[in-house]
Amino acid sequence: MTGIISYGVYIPKYRIKPSQIARAWGKEIVDVEKSLGVFEKAVASVDEDTVTMAVEATLNAIAPFDFDLGKIGAITMGSESHPYAVKPSATTIAGILGLSENLLAVDLEFACKAGTAGIELLSGLTETKKVKYCLAIGSDVAQSKPADVLEYTAGSAAACFILGNNDSIANILDFSSFSSDTPDFWRRDTEKFPSHGGRFTGEPAYFTHVMGAAKLLLEKTKLKPADFDYAVFHMPNGKFPKEVAKRLGFTDKQLEPGFVVSQIGNPYSASSMIGLAAVLDIAKPKEKIFMCSYGSGAGADAFVIKTTPFLKNFQRKNKNNVQSQIQHKQMIDYSLVARNIINKYRI
Repeated sequence: MTGIISYGVYIPKYRIKPSQIARAWGKEIVDVEKSLGVFEKAVASVDEDTVTMAVEATLNAIAPFDFDLGKIGAITMGSESHPYAVKPSATTIAGILGLSENLLAVDLEFACKAGTAGIELLSGLTETKKVKYCLAIGSDVAQSKPADVLEYTAGSAAACFILGNNDSIANILDFSSFSSDTPDFWRRDTEKFPSHGGRFTGEPAYFTHVMGAAKLLLEKTKLKPADFDYAVFHMPNGKFPKEVAKRLGFTDKQLEPGFVVSQIGNPYSASSMIGLAAVLDIAKPKEKIFMCSYGSGAGADAFVIKTTPFLKNFQRKNKNNVQSQIQHKQMIDYSLVARNIINKYRI
């Protein structure tokens, strides 16, 4: 059984309100934060990208136990905003962290579920004991066209999970996936920003796939929503995860601990992984967690996770938990965001 040995999160300290973005483009949108369920979003600094954030998240993952990264035998880096179109991010991260060169390193891209896809893939290596420990990373500086509605919620953050078999703080009991060719979100190689299908991204895309993966897993494990203490879903905004949770039979009480989108926005591949980390920050031993990611294009990965008694000791030593990073913030003006966009994309 694959277990979570440790985890770490990195959330940039800069924040901006969606209403300020709307005003910058002369759009009079009444209660934009309330309508989206997003009141602030995290913004990467000019010297941060998906690689630097992934490194910071990994350093936070090893801090509680001073974990020896030399024991890592595989790393997956899930993102849709890799710094290079052709050049792996995973090897760059491995080099910065000083990982062994006897290493499987893979970049993954599947919109917002590339990070959880890595968890599924790496579980095969740990369960067959091909490697002892693995790193599964989800990191994104979420891309959005200036003035597009996507800009209100697209955030930046990273999450890293160290997977293995020994002394785990939580065990991955089972998982399932649901995938189809659904063109709700895309960016061709020569284009600077992604496009999306507007309302089409909801019902035939997000809801169909999340509910598909969730129902498959519940049937497979013979579990019901009431059997879980917590539920985490991918959070593209503040409305979709609440609605899909309600349709499946989960309660607001189960959803609330991992509901971070209202404070950091949607950091794509890191979204559901940070939600899981927020739950693990406060969960008790022997509690069950349901998690389901979503990636446009489209697909969803659902997991059943159960905490162990080792979690309490980890929580005591984890000084960089999700809430501490959410609270460590500095509000910025949209002019700083605009300058970063101009410098990065040369527009």
